[in-house]
Amino acid sequence: MRSKPRVFLDTSALFSAMYSETGGARMILKLGEARAIDLWVGPWALRETEAVIERKAPTSKAYFALLLDRSGIRVGREANEAHLAVARTIVSYLPDAQIVAEALAADVDYFVSFDREHLLGNPHTEELSFPMGTAGDFLAWYRQRLIESDD
Repeated sequence: MRSKPRVFLDTSALFSAMYSETGGARMILKLGEARAIDLWVGPWALRETEAVIERKAPTSKAYFALLLDRSGIRVGREANEAHLAVARTIVSYLPDAQIVAEALAADVDYFVSFDREHLLGNPHTEELSFPMGTAGDFLAWYRQRLIESDD
């Protein structure tokens, strides 16, 4: 087991972290800033988030870049065809399958999303090598991991 969990943030989690200073997604960025966890995003997810920011909050682009830098988010590599093939068996919506494939490529321990349409509640995501949940779900998972490491 790694000393620090690798946590993947999808578009919805990244946008939420930027938009809400007090939400769970922002707390995850703060954990990254403290170097308590390793944060990851994929190239597709990052481009998608930048497009959403351009549409919904174009004046926030510099702020978003600052948050990414401070939290130490790493951009993983493009997913290969094998990762995408696995992701497509789990998620039928191609943009979300691409993001799941990026998380597979990054070999993460947890995937954070707020996408209830295609990801959260999708029973096929249980087949993934990592759990998937909201920011609050991740924080509970992380807290439990800390408690268990103290035992």
